[in-house]
Amino acid sequence: RPPHGRAIVSDVSGIAEDIAEVSRERVIRIAIVPDEDWDKKKSKKKSKNILQDTKEFRAPSNVSLLVQKGQTIKRGDILTEGHADLKELFKYAGSAVTQNYILKEIQKIYSLQGAPIHDKHIEVIVRQMFSRVRIKAPGDTGFTIGEIVEKSRFRSENLRAEKMKKQPAAAVQLLLGITKVALTTESFLSAASFQETTRVLINAAVEGKKDTLRGLKENVIIGRLIPAGTGYHRNLKRSRKEAEVGKELILN
Repeated sequence: RPPHGRAIVSDVSGIAEDIAEVSRERVIRIAIVPDEDWDKKKSKKKSKNILQDTKEFRAPSNVSLLVQKGQTIKRGDILTEGHADLKELFKYAGSAVTQNYILKEIQKIYSLQGAPIHDKHIEVIVRQMFSRVRIKAPGDTGFTIGEIVEKSRFRSENLRAEKMKKQPAAAVQLLLGITKVALTTESFLSAASFQETTRVLINAAVEGKKDTLRGLKENVIIGRLIPAGTGYHRNLKRSRKEAEVGKELILN
Protein backbone atom coordinates (compact mmCIF):
# COMPACT_ATOMS: atom_id res chain seq x y z
CA ARG A 1 0.00 0.00 0.00
CA PRO A 2 1.15 3.61 -0.55
CA PRO A 3 3.27 4.96 2.33
CA HIS A 4 2.25 7.86 4.57
CA GLY A 5 3.93 11.10 3.52
CA ARG A 6 4.61 9.81 0.03
CA ALA A 7 7.40 11.46 -1.93
CA ILE A 8 6.87 12.65 -5.50
CA VAL A 9 8.63 10.52 -8.12
CA SER A 10 9.22 12.00 -11.56
CA ASP A 11 7.80 9.97 -14.43
CA VAL A 12 9.61 12.07 -17.06
CA SER A 13 13.19 13.05 -17.86
CA GLY A 14 14.15 16.66 -18.37
CA ILE A 15 15.35 19.86 -16.71
CA ALA A 16 13.82 21.67 -13.73
CA GLU A 17 12.79 24.81 -15.61
CA ASP A 18 11.14 26.65 -12.72
CA ILE A 19 10.16 26.23 -9.06
CA ALA A 20 7.43 28.56 -7.78
CA GLU A 21 5.00 28.84 -4.86
CA VAL A 22 1.33 29.04 -5.79
CA SER A 23 -1.43 29.09 -3.14
CA ARG A 24 0.46 27.19 -0.41
CA GLU A 25 1.94 24.77 -2.90
CA ARG A 26 5.30 24.45 -4.55
CA VAL A 27 5.10 23.86 -8.27
CA ILE A 28 8.02 22.14 -9.97
CA ARG A 29 7.94 22.70 -13.73
CA ILE A 30 10.07 20.25 -15.70
CA ALA A 31 10.94 20.78 -19.35
CA ILE A 32 10.67 17.29 -20.80
CA VAL A 33 13.59 15.89 -22.78
CA PRO A 34 12.69 12.74 -24.75
CA ASP A 35 14.95 9.76 -24.07
CA GLU A 36 16.19 9.64 -27.65
CA ASP A 37 17.38 13.26 -27.38
CA TRP A 38 19.55 12.79 -24.27
CA ASP A 39 22.62 12.06 -26.40
CA LYS A 40 21.99 15.24 -28.38
CA LYS A 41 21.61 17.15 -25.13
CA LYS A 42 24.97 15.91 -23.85
CA SER A 43 26.78 16.67 -27.10
CA LYS A 44 28.61 19.94 -27.68
CA LYS A 45 26.17 21.03 -30.36
CA LYS A 46 23.22 22.75 -28.73
CA SER A 47 19.83 22.13 -30.24
CA LYS A 48 16.85 24.39 -29.65
CA ASN A 49 14.36 21.66 -30.54
CA ILE A 50 15.36 19.30 -27.73
CA LEU A 51 12.91 20.65 -25.15
CA GLN A 52 9.52 19.47 -26.34
CA ASP A 53 7.00 19.94 -23.53
CA THR A 54 6.67 20.70 -19.82
CA LYS A 55 5.10 18.92 -16.88
CA GLU A 56 4.22 20.26 -13.44
CA PHE A 57 4.47 18.50 -10.09
CA ARG A 58 2.75 20.04 -7.06
CA ALA A 59 3.93 19.54 -3.48
CA PRO A 60 2.78 21.08 -0.16
CA SER A 61 4.74 24.16 0.88
CA ASN A 62 5.88 22.50 4.12
CA VAL A 63 7.64 19.67 2.26
CA SER A 64 11.32 20.10 1.42
CA LEU A 65 12.36 19.77 -2.21
CA LEU A 66 15.27 17.64 -3.35
CA VAL A 67 15.70 19.45 -6.67
CA GLN A 68 16.84 22.93 -7.67
CA LYS A 69 16.12 25.16 -10.61
CA GLY A 70 18.16 24.15 -13.64
CA GLN A 71 18.89 20.66 -12.30
CA THR A 72 18.78 17.68 -14.65
CA ILE A 73 15.98 15.26 -13.77
CA LYS A 74 15.91 11.62 -14.82
CA ARG A 75 12.86 9.39 -14.99
CA GLY A 76 12.41 7.84 -11.55
CA ASP A 77 14.18 10.59 -9.58
CA ILE A 78 12.63 11.53 -6.21
CA LEU A 79 11.67 15.22 -6.19
CA THR A 80 10.56 15.76 -2.58
CA GLU A 81 11.33 14.43 0.88
CA GLY A 82 9.32 11.49 2.15
CA HIS A 83 8.96 7.81 1.45
CA ALA A 84 8.72 6.78 -2.18
CA ASP A 85 6.01 4.38 -3.29
CA LEU A 86 8.04 1.28 -4.20
CA LYS A 87 5.76 0.20 -7.03
CA GLU A 88 5.82 3.70 -8.50
CA LEU A 89 9.62 3.85 -8.21
CA PHE A 90 9.93 0.39 -9.75
CA LYS A 91 7.69 1.41 -12.65
CA TYR A 92 9.67 4.53 -13.54
CA ALA A 93 13.25 3.78 -12.39
CA GLY A 94 13.55 0.00 -12.73
CA SER A 95 14.48 -2.86 -10.42
CA ALA A 96 18.12 -1.89 -9.71
CA VAL A 97 17.24 1.60 -8.43
CA THR A 98 14.34 0.23 -6.36
CA GLN A 99 16.49 -2.44 -4.76
CA ASN A 100 19.14 0.12 -3.77
CA TYR A 101 16.43 2.40 -2.37
CA ILE A 102 14.97 -0.38 -0.19
CA LEU A 103 18.44 -1.28 1.05
CA LYS A 104 19.30 2.32 1.99
CA GLU A 105 15.97 2.96 3.72
CA ILE A 106 16.24 -0.17 5.87
CA GLN A 107 19.85 0.66 6.72
CA LYS A 108 18.74 4.13 7.87
CA ILE A 109 16.36 2.59 10.41
CA TYR A 110 19.01 0.27 11.84
CA SER A 111 21.74 2.93 11.91
CA LEU A 112 19.48 5.35 13.82
CA GLN A 113 19.04 2.66 16.49
CA GLY A 114 22.79 2.11 16.67
CA ALA A 115 22.50 -1.44 15.35
CA PRO A 116 24.72 -1.88 12.29
CA ILE A 117 23.76 -4.73 9.98
CA HIS A 118 25.54 -6.06 6.92
CA ASP A 119 23.97 -5.37 3.54
CA LYS A 120 23.90 -9.06 2.60
CA HIS A 121 21.21 -9.85 5.19
CA ILE A 122 18.88 -7.22 3.71
CA GLU A 123 19.78 -8.22 0.16
CA VAL A 124 18.48 -11.75 0.82
CA ILE A 125 15.04 -10.30 1.63
CA VAL A 126 15.12 -7.84 -1.28
CA ARG A 127 16.04 -10.64 -3.68
CA GLN A 128 12.94 -12.55 -2.61
CA MET A 129 10.78 -9.49 -3.25
CA PHE A 130 12.00 -9.50 -6.88
CA SER A 131 11.94 -13.30 -7.32
CA ARG A 132 8.59 -13.52 -9.13
CA VAL A 133 7.51 -12.82 -12.72
CA ARG A 134 4.10 -12.69 -14.38
CA ILE A 135 3.72 -14.64 -17.60
CA LYS A 136 2.93 -12.34 -20.52
CA ALA A 137 3.14 -14.85 -23.37
CA PRO A 138 3.39 -18.58 -22.56
CA GLY A 139 4.91 -19.60 -25.90
CA ASP A 140 5.36 -23.39 -26.08
CA THR A 141 5.80 -23.85 -22.32
CA GLY A 142 3.27 -25.11 -19.79
CA PHE A 143 2.61 -21.67 -18.33
CA THR A 144 -0.64 -19.72 -18.64
CA ILE A 145 -1.10 -15.99 -19.25
CA GLY A 146 -1.12 -14.04 -15.99
CA GLU A 147 0.44 -16.85 -13.95
CA ILE A 148 2.91 -15.77 -11.26
CA VAL A 149 5.94 -18.06 -11.11
CA GLU A 150 9.42 -18.10 -9.61
CA LYS A 151 12.28 -16.83 -11.74
CA SER A 152 14.19 -20.10 -11.37
CA ARG A 153 11.27 -22.12 -12.74
CA PHE A 154 10.70 -19.58 -15.53
CA ARG A 155 14.34 -19.82 -16.64
CA SER A 156 14.45 -23.61 -16.47
CA GLU A 157 11.27 -23.94 -18.56
CA ASN A 158 12.62 -21.51 -21.16
CA LEU A 159 15.93 -23.39 -21.35
CA ARG A 160 14.01 -26.62 -21.88
CA ALA A 161 11.93 -25.00 -24.63
CA GLU A 162 15.03 -23.61 -26.36
CA LYS A 163 16.74 -27.02 -26.29
CA MET A 164 13.67 -28.50 -27.97
CA LYS A 165 13.74 -25.60 -30.49
CA LYS A 166 10.39 -24.29 -29.32
CA GLN A 167 9.22 -20.78 -28.53
CA PRO A 168 10.14 -19.68 -24.97
CA ALA A 169 7.77 -17.78 -22.69
CA ALA A 170 7.85 -14.01 -22.08
CA ALA A 171 7.26 -12.50 -18.65
CA VAL A 172 7.18 -9.21 -16.75
CA GLN A 173 9.25 -8.61 -13.61
CA LEU A 174 7.16 -8.17 -10.45
CA LEU A 175 7.74 -6.45 -7.12
CA LEU A 176 5.86 -8.25 -4.34
CA GLY A 177 5.70 -7.95 -0.58
CA ILE A 178 7.16 -10.68 1.61
CA THR A 179 3.68 -12.02 2.46
CA LYS A 180 2.71 -12.36 -1.20
CA VAL A 181 6.03 -13.98 -2.06
CA ALA A 182 5.59 -16.58 0.67
CA LEU A 183 2.10 -17.45 -0.61
CA THR A 184 3.23 -17.85 -4.24
CA THR A 185 6.02 -20.33 -3.57
CA GLU A 186 6.08 -23.65 -5.45
CA SER A 187 5.85 -25.62 -2.18
CA PHE A 188 2.29 -25.72 -0.82
CA LEU A 189 3.59 -26.93 2.56
CA SER A 190 5.77 -23.84 2.88
CA ALA A 191 2.91 -21.55 1.82
CA ALA A 192 0.40 -23.22 4.16
CA SER A 193 2.73 -22.84 7.14
CA PHE A 194 2.75 -19.06 6.69
CA GLN A 195 -0.77 -17.69 6.15
CA GLU A 196 -4.17 -18.65 4.69
CA THR A 197 -3.55 -22.33 5.50
CA THR A 198 -7.05 -23.52 4.55
CA ARG A 199 -7.09 -21.76 1.17
CA VAL A 200 -3.59 -22.95 0.25
CA LEU A 201 -4.30 -26.59 1.14
CA ILE A 202 -7.68 -26.60 -0.64
CA ASN A 203 -6.14 -25.16 -3.82
CA ALA A 204 -3.31 -27.69 -3.64
CA ALA A 205 -5.82 -30.55 -3.32
CA VAL A 206 -8.00 -29.27 -6.17
CA GLU A 207 -5.01 -28.79 -8.50
CA GLY A 208 -3.36 -32.06 -7.45
CA LYS A 209 -0.07 -30.40 -6.57
CA LYS A 210 3.07 -32.30 -5.61
CA ASP A 211 5.65 -30.95 -3.16
CA THR A 212 9.22 -31.88 -4.10
CA LEU A 213 10.51 -30.89 -0.63
CA ARG A 214 13.37 -28.82 -2.04
CA GLY A 215 13.14 -25.93 0.41
CA LEU A 216 14.03 -25.53 4.07
CA LYS A 217 10.58 -25.01 5.64
CA GLU A 218 8.86 -28.00 4.09
CA ASN A 219 11.67 -30.34 5.22
CA VAL A 220 11.48 -28.98 8.77
CA ILE A 221 7.70 -29.52 8.81
CA ILE A 222 7.97 -33.25 8.06
CA GLY A 223 11.06 -33.75 10.25
CA ARG A 224 13.71 -34.27 7.56
CA LEU A 225 17.21 -32.81 7.42
CA ILE A 226 17.28 -29.42 5.72
CA PRO A 227 18.77 -29.34 2.18
CA ALA A 228 21.93 -27.49 3.22
CA GLY A 229 25.40 -28.15 4.53
CA THR A 230 28.64 -29.68 3.29
CA GLY A 231 27.19 -33.08 2.38
CA TYR A 232 24.06 -31.81 0.66
CA HIS A 233 25.33 -31.80 -2.94
CA ARG A 234 27.00 -35.20 -2.53
CA ASN A 235 23.80 -36.71 -1.17
CA LEU A 236 21.81 -35.03 -3.95
CA LYS A 237 24.01 -36.59 -6.65
CA ARG A 238 23.75 -39.98 -4.93
CA SER A 239 19.94 -39.78 -4.76
CA ARG A 240 19.81 -38.89 -8.47
CA LYS A 241 21.98 -41.88 -9.35
CA GLU A 242 19.79 -44.15 -7.22
CA ALA A 243 16.70 -42.79 -8.99
CA GLU A 244 18.26 -43.49 -12.42
CA VAL A 245 19.21 -47.02 -11.36
CA GLY A 246 15.66 -47.55 -10.10
CA LYS A 247 14.24 -46.44 -13.45
CA GLU A 248 16.52 -48.86 -15.32
CA LEU A 249 15.46 -51.74 -13.06
CA ILE A 250 11.80 -50.92 -13.66
CA LEU A 251 12.31 -50.77 -17.43
CA ASN A 252 14.22 -54.05 -17.46
